[in-house]
Amino acid sequence: MDKPGRQQVDVFVILGATGDLARHMLLPSLYFLDAEGLLPEGMKVIGAARTAMSRPAFLKEVREQVEARAKPAKVHEAAWERFAKRVHYVQADVAKAEGAKALKDEIGEARLPAFYLALSPSLFEPVCKALKAADVATPMSRVVLEKPVGHDLESSRKVNAAVAHAFSEDRVFRIDHYLGKETVQNLIALRFANTLFEPLWNNLAVDHVQITVAETVGVGDRWPYYDDYGALRDMLQNHMLQLLCLVAMEPPADLDPDSVRNEKVKVLKSLRPFTRRMAEEWSIRGQYASGVVEGEAVASYESERGQPSETETFVALRAEIDNWRWAGVPFFLRTGKRLPERRTQIVIQFKGVPHSIFDGAGREDLIANRLVIDLQPDEDIELLLMNKAPGLNQSGMRLQSLPLSLSLAKSYADKDARRRIAYEPLMLEIINGVTTLFVRRDEVEQAWEWIDGVADAWAAASMKPKPYSAGTWGPAGAFALIERFGRAWYE
Repeated sequence: MDKPGRQQVDVFVILGATGDLARHMLLPSLYFLDAEGLLPEGMKVIGAARTAMSRPAFLKEVREQVEARAKPAKVHEAAWERFAKRVHYVQADVAKAEGAKALKDEIGEARLPAFYLALSPSLFEPVCKALKAADVATPMSRVVLEKPVGHDLESSRKVNAAVAHAFSEDRVFRIDHYLGKETVQNLIALRFANTLFEPLWNNLAVDHVQITVAETVGVGDRWPYYDDYGALRDMLQNHMLQLLCLVAMEPPADLDPDSVRNEKVKVLKSLRPFTRRMAEEWSIRGQYASGVVEGEAVASYESERGQPSETETFVALRAEIDNWRWAGVPFFLRTGKRLPERRTQIVIQFKGVPHSIFDGAGREDLIANRLVIDLQPDEDIELLLMNKAPGLNQSGMRLQSLPLSLSLAKSYADKDARRRIAYEPLMLEIINGVTTLFVRRDEVEQAWEWIDGVADAWAAASMKPKPYSAGTWGPAGAFALIERFGRAWYE
């Protein structure tokens, strides 16, 4: 069997093509790749969904989303015409045999199709079975799965087994769009292309690590899905553990996909399993009440849902990685909805100098170095260093902290440039068959095993979500959690 990286796909199929993900992210991403000359010549794009729609009507919707994404730039007509010729639409319920056959007729003689399942995770299993039964899923086919893959370890294994029946593991692309962000990928370059950091990237120099994924939005009409998953399964199991792995993993031998993913799996296996006592002392669950976010009054989660719920919309916890590099270094993770600002950030807090030679005010000015990696809304890497404050002072040398910034916005400033969609590099990797930025089956299942342990520990400790006002940084217990260990959240 050919390795997937040796050939490009000749047809890219998006199942669920009329959904928000496909319209807002996937189809515009393919257009921009085509506009830059990165799509294979002759590659066909097929949108499939149950919605009755003509090809011109589908193209009109795609054009509207492309224009919205292209701002402040404009859509180039020649590029659009070239892309539009690629795009086709088929009405089909691909979870059923007749729908899979209709899709097969549209695919025609294509030898290497890619199927992007922009669908509810509950449809992964029946869709893969239908594609296999209709001989649409061939030994050359690739499939893309959106998170979450399962609800827990047991259901994840079931979904993965169904997918494996139709697609070999080297052709399965489990996507996490966070891994498409420039700064997330730059973590690998920052760590392994610089001699400056790697000697300090361990428990001898690092005091602790913080990872924050904060959202201002609420759950809204997504509550049927969210009520079943909560913040733990929706955000921490995938996005946050992926970031933790990239921060904590050992240097891979090379950038071969399995070399990188092997090291990530080792991190997940080293996470200390949660116990009931750890749940009580090392974690906090929260649920937003009514409040004010960005100057607007917003409703509580229970109001949006229409009845009481024990689903958490906020999680903060301490994680420990029991290996040689990170023993004794706490990793503090927090994520939540209806928080004061939208922010995804990694903070590497280094230890202070072992001895201060400065007297008086200089001693008071001295703070430990800190590396702050911002992923959104703006992408930046900032290293905080100590520097002599300019001027004369009779009470001794004064110090001040100054940041060294690797801001992408500042380094590649272009006011007319659009913000690249995180899905674009991932879509290109799917087309080219490169799996480095995607999640392997054992990686997903290892993450679920740890997350299930946290959920079981919560249940054993009878921990219910504590309310917090929308527009605040979670329950008071979130601050007590980190302060208990002599640290504070970086704001």
